[in-house]
Amino acid sequence: MPDFDLILRGGTVVTPAGAARRDLGVAEGRIAALAESLAGRATEEWDVGGMLVLPGLVDPHVHFNEPGREDWEGLDTGTRALAAGGGTMFFDMPLNSAPPVLDAAAFAAKRVRAERKSRCDFALWGGLTPANLRQMPELAECGVIGFKAFLSSSGTDDFPRADTATLLEGMKLAASLGLVVAVHAENESICAQLARRAVAEGRLTMRDYLASRPAVAELEAVQRTILMAWETGCAVHFCHISTGAAVQMITDGRLQGANLTCEACPHHLLLTDEDATRLGAAAKCAPPLRSADEQAALWERLLAGEVDWIASDHSPAPPAMKQGDDFFRIWGGIAGAQLTLPLMLTETRRPDHAIPLERLAELLAGNPARRFGFDAAKGRLAPGADADLAVVALTEELRPVCRDELHDRHRLSPWLGWPLRARVVRTVLRGRTTFLNDEFPDAPPARLVRPGEAAREEEAES
Repeated sequence: MPDFDLILRGGTVVTPAGAARRDLGVAEGRIAALAESLAGRATEEWDVGGMLVLPGLVDPHVHFNEPGREDWEGLDTGTRALAAGGGTMFFDMPLNSAPPVLDAAAFAAKRVRAERKSRCDFALWGGLTPANLRQMPELAECGVIGFKAFLSSSGTDDFPRADTATLLEGMKLAASLGLVVAVHAENESICAQLARRAVAEGRLTMRDYLASRPAVAELEAVQRTILMAWETGCAVHFCHISTGAAVQMITDGRLQGANLTCEACPHHLLLTDEDATRLGAAAKCAPPLRSADEQAALWERLLAGEVDWIASDHSPAPPAMKQGDDFFRIWGGIAGAQLTLPLMLTETRRPDHAIPLERLAELLAGNPARRFGFDAAKGRLAPGADADLAVVALTEELRPVCRDELHDRHRLSPWLGWPLRARVVRTVLRGRTTFLNDEFPDAPPARLVRPGEAAREEEAES
């Protein structure tokens, strides 16, 4: 009998201890061994010499929009794109599916779809809105990873924003349930009033849109949420932070005892307001792209270790919603799940943005898995963990992003032509190849991962 189902030989394997040439053995869907040279036989062996072997990307912030808005993206195309980018797990946001995940029935509908159509393992966020505070306990029972609240308009009528009283009550409930609240932190009053004024005056350009969502709107919402985290004891995660000053506020809040994490997105780290005006609708997002100075401050905080993870905020829309001259009407969202890993591997090889591979692996996989309590199984390369892997080729030659290589539904990307040094060659989920050289072999059935699941499994086994 073979000792392993699979051995990867000769790759640069990235573990929490560092990056080193190793052989990696897989048995029954899990990592069975890591060694300089593995003895024994395997059913299958791959020579990955000269390539990186990283933990599969865990993307905690995607909008795959199913059920109900599959024409925006859908689980099939969305997870193909994610797998092509080295992704093995995602957390789907409760919007913009229809219905949004505001109760147990909506959770069940999305879970059934994801188990049938996803090429990756998954977790589901529930909503925190004025319409569903009473349903938060049933969502917790279903297994949501946490609750998402918008402090500004979500853009869809079926997912209303959380006013201050709703946020406070929802955070109290989430704390009692032991779950995280994720926040889109922009002040609605500031953003809405500036937008109304611009539209009334006929100022509808991208520059006018950018000006309607100033940095202070993010800072006020972050500070308000931190105060409520102290008051309620609720664990809070800040989505897509776009300013270094907001990260500093979150760091200060942590030092004073609040349970806080935050994420940054590749588009805020690599694109600026100048790119927004050049690229147009493909680069519209909220919070918006910032100035080069704001971007530099965000990088400073990231390099200082104050940003917990990097997520795509993959939020596509049909082409008709990305057209026109009124940038207040154009849908705001960037499609980027496939490119998070290649973009960040390319950028962090630059001397001014250098991040060790093991720390980048934590930002892209290990830290979100740890925050939600399933790091024994996901987000790291270690014996006993799921064999979730991304095999990546790094080259000196820069290759531009080509539309034909993208796998999301509409391929409306601000990254077209962007030069990359990193290319995902193969993605593996629980020991089975889900992406290989632009092909998609059969994936194992997708699994829902609940918060703390690995810890519960270990307790049951003991």
